[in-house]
Amino acid sequence: MRMRKKADLPTKLCLACQRPFAWRRKWARDWDEVKYCSDRCRQQRPSQGQAAA
Repeated sequence: MRMRKKADLPTKLCLACQRPFAWRRKWARDWDEVKYCSDRCRQQRPSQGQAAA
């Protein structure tokens, strides 16, 4: 397997903290469904009521 630079990997913005995060190998199968950069952000995600406000 060829090593890649971190800058060459796809990135997304975290829905909780709005920071960019890069693709990880453990997310290879479900990269399209990944929304949060960490477990901490996933636990602190905005609730439905707060998102609408």
